[in-house]
Amino acid sequence: MPGFCRDCLAHAPEPGGRCRACGSPRLIHHARIDRLAIAHIDCDAFYATIEKRDDPSLADRPVIVGGGRRGVVSTACYIARTYGVRSAMPMFQALKLCPEAVVIRPNMEKYVAVGRAVRSLMLELTPLVEPVSIDEAFMDLSGTERLHGMSPAKTLARFARRVERELGITVSIGLSENKFLAKIASDLDKPRGFAVLDAAEAQAFLAPKPVSFLWGVGKAAAARLRRDGFAVIGDLQRADEASLIRRYGAEGLRLARLSRGIDLRRVDPAREAKSVSAETTFEQDIATFRALERRLWTLSEKVSTRLKDKRLAGSTVTLKLKTADFRLRTRAKSLSRPSALAEDIFAAGRALLERETDGTRFRLLGIGVSNLVPLDEALKGDLIEPGASRVGAREQAVDRLRRRFGPRAIVRGLAFAADDEP
Repeated sequence: MPGFCRDCLAHAPEPGGRCRACGSPRLIHHARIDRLAIAHIDCDAFYATIEKRDDPSLADRPVIVGGGRRGVVSTACYIARTYGVRSAMPMFQALKLCPEAVVIRPNMEKYVAVGRAVRSLMLELTPLVEPVSIDEAFMDLSGTERLHGMSPAKTLARFARRVERELGITVSIGLSENKFLAKIASDLDKPRGFAVLDAAEAQAFLAPKPVSFLWGVGKAAAARLRRDGFAVIGDLQRADEASLIRRYGAEGLRLARLSRGIDLRRVDPAREAKSVSAETTFEQDIATFRALERRLWTLSEKVSTRLKDKRLAGSTVTLKLKTADFRLRTRAKSLSRPSALAEDIFAAGRALLERETDGTRFRLLGIGVSNLVPLDEALKGDLIEPGASRVGAREQAVDRLRRRFGPRAIVRGLAFAADDEP
């Protein structure tokens, strides 16, 4: 069976044992490993791994990256996961499971820099890189054998070694013939893994999984499918495709195909972000407008910075609030023109916030911008709105000073803590 050593790339004719060339046990074999080219790359426990890289004393300790006791877990290292800690878990629950964990506040600037470095190494291998998030992406290495002098599988193994050597973090790789199966494969052998899953074995692999295992099937959709008699993916596999289409429309066709491991989506390097947002969970519930407004400005600046970094602007601002009893409120407002300016985002969010501040105590506040366009298109609109142009020039000057002297070089008075009651 075709195979090779993931450390030295030497040919490994037999599964099991160690590499005859370097002695490594990290051998990988698959009947079609030399013919598959679609990969999903996932950085292992990304934020926590970076923190351990930067502080070696944390190497053998459980690490949680996240907010205060009322926040949520952003990332848990693999040691913390053995205690049951998971991403998006409330922090108080995570600390109850693992009280000895080291909790570190997220440093997004540092994580973004590492994510960009990983992306840069990907782009050296192929232009067909589709980012999914800061720490994962799809790659299509079809036709790169002559360029790199080896199969896509070996190119990916070499890439993983280079990430470890140059950036000090690890990645897990899933290799297949489409994005859906590659994403599944990347979760099979974590951390520092490399797994292969092709269409021929996908149907049997998927059959016993719950329908919620399929990409795009959330809680509500899974509940409906179960009510209709489709509890596991095998139930969908046994159903007639035409009957699924009659019952669920286009979604029925998608489910029929995914249940059999069929995914026709291409790796799209031009895939655009749908929205850019930021949110924060408070240490104590907040009810007063002034206190919420101050935090809204800080979040608006974060969103503005992220939009500018991506060279994007948007025309819809969405406010997100979560009450003390965990009820979610979302409110949206359209701008007169697409913008990436913090003042525009804040003004729209503030108007929405004013209507929601009715004495209710909130535990979370967020602001986001959607209906995105290239930033250059938004800047054209500034030419016919002198006021917007002046605000833009002022924000650009602030951005330049912050890049040179740090994010706290200039702070708007509104962002300073006040003696207001929560």
